[in-house]
Amino acid sequence: MSAEQKPLIVQGDGTIFLEVEHDPDHLCRDSILRFSELIKSPEHVHTYRITPLAIWNAASSRISLDDIMDVLINYSKYSIPPNIEINIRDWYSRYGKVKLVRNWEEPEETDHIDKIPDSIYLVSDDDTLIQELLSRKSIAQYITSQISPSCLELRSIYRGRLKQAMIKIGYPVEDMVGYLPGDPIVFDLRKVTLKGKELSIRPYQKEAMESFMHGNKSGIIVLPSGSGKTVVGMTVMNRIKENTLIITTGTVAVRQWISELFDKTSLSPGTVGEYTGDNKEILPVTVTTYQTLTYSPRKKNADGDGTQDPDAESPGNFTEEQSFNLGRYPHLEIFRARNWGLIIYDEVHLLPAPVFRITTEIQAKKRLGLTATLIREDGREEDAFSLIGPKKYDAPWKDLERQGWIATAFCHEVRVNFPSEDLKIQYAVAPPRVKYRIAAENPTKLDALKSILSRLSGDDSVLIIGDYIEQLEAIASNLNAPLITGKMRNSMREKLYSNFREGSEKILVVSKVANYAIDLPDANVAIQVSGTFGSRQEEAQRLGRLLRPKSSGVSANFYSIVTKDTVDQDFSMRRQMFLTERGYKYNILEHGDLLRNLYSATDEN
Repeated sequence: MSAEQKPLIVQGDGTIFLEVEHDPDHLCRDSILRFSELIKSPEHVHTYRITPLAIWNAASSRISLDDIMDVLINYSKYSIPPNIEINIRDWYSRYGKVKLVRNWEEPEETDHIDKIPDSIYLVSDDDTLIQELLSRKSIAQYITSQISPSCLELRSIYRGRLKQAMIKIGYPVEDMVGYLPGDPIVFDLRKVTLKGKELSIRPYQKEAMESFMHGNKSGIIVLPSGSGKTVVGMTVMNRIKENTLIITTGTVAVRQWISELFDKTSLSPGTVGEYTGDNKEILPVTVTTYQTLTYSPRKKNADGDGTQDPDAESPGNFTEEQSFNLGRYPHLEIFRARNWGLIIYDEVHLLPAPVFRITTEIQAKKRLGLTATLIREDGREEDAFSLIGPKKYDAPWKDLERQGWIATAFCHEVRVNFPSEDLKIQYAVAPPRVKYRIAAENPTKLDALKSILSRLSGDDSVLIIGDYIEQLEAIASNLNAPLITGKMRNSMREKLYSNFREGSEKILVVSKVANYAIDLPDANVAIQVSGTFGSRQEEAQRLGRLLRPKSSGVSANFYSIVTKDTVDQDFSMRRQMFLTERGYKYNILEHGDLLRNLYSATDEN
């Protein structure tokens, strides 16, 4: 390949430009994604950035420094700026430069510890670095004493807090203290599920499990929705065989986990418990929700009655300044209720701040995070890295699609105009936050929605997804379709989901409660009418509702309807970034063209 044909330009500030036309097989894109972050992705040139966190994740995933440099050198049109190579080598070397150990005289990694020691030790081969850490107030506040030039002592209750503080100053800690063994549980994976299907662990699921089990048994597995993250969790449970706490996004997701555990393992009903607003069982395997854990009797709801719905539409969002207090969040006591050996965080990117605050108990347990995207819109990716663990495995979505493990999906953006000049003027003079709502609830979107539906066959199973309840109520009423929101009883939600799975309901209108962990395998069309501003994770999760392979083999289609030349369109571009990074392209459609194509097809018939 000549220099002119190479796809990369690496800048001195860590920015990487990828010329799409020179990377037709996406080999370069897939390679640089392992150690860089996508910034923007217009049609011809994508922009990435090399960051410390991206390099630390690469290091923790056993991607060698030589591999990183070889990718940059082999694909770059020009020589790599010297400072970039220096930065990458420096960041890479910082992973594991500082270690937490149980015994400072023999700092060897251990799987299990008999009890939580009162003191643990921060060690490094770099004595100067130890002195630098002592000089920093953010670190020194956790240090009890200096044992030697290369070793600092701290109380073990600060294990998690120290790791958070260390990563903020650019030194991710390798935690080698070990874990308390949980009480044992005896079970096996079934060879044939209760539903009569052969349970075959897919190659990438096995790779993900082995990556987690290798070395430090805490970290995050990144796999697309529909690819079987739950199975990965069960294979890890089967290897560890200790009491397990599973935390997920809502009661429906809790019951799906429980159903999957019974279907695919030999666990009996007396060993698996549901801990939600409806039931409070704590058994050797317990499944709960982030909302239940962060329920606070002191937090007033909109009606001012002092209660909080433990199945609210999204997990609690608490600021760094809010102090952790078991009295404030009484259900956090579940972390002490049993001798857990493993904690599984489903959709770990939603992990709320109060759960971050439980340091002693959580840090002494093996921790597995499962997610389709590590993106946190609050910018706390470093907290997930330091408190749950580094990224252990990340499978390219398009590779799994090509191999048939997830459905082939096509993405479309349908642009509509305002229906009147008056609404256009109202939008123009509105405050910024109001602008988005006006554009997101544009009445013309209903017309575009109907145009899309008219193009579908009677066999299509359609999810219509949005954020604004009034908008969704109007759509459901107009289409005579059922609407699912966070206010609906779980029993009714489950009934409607069941009807959809069985085919008696072909269209469901859903709020953001359907963003996560909802098993609707035959859904093959999703139409998004509004979203949470520029949330990339939400876009990925909504596409994920379609990615389970279809029994009929049909492709999936994801439509996003946006108001043209507004902040709705701007936010849509940001929302699409993660999926574009994963190899998905958005086909841009004007509503007028959609109508003309529809009318032309009608005339021909």
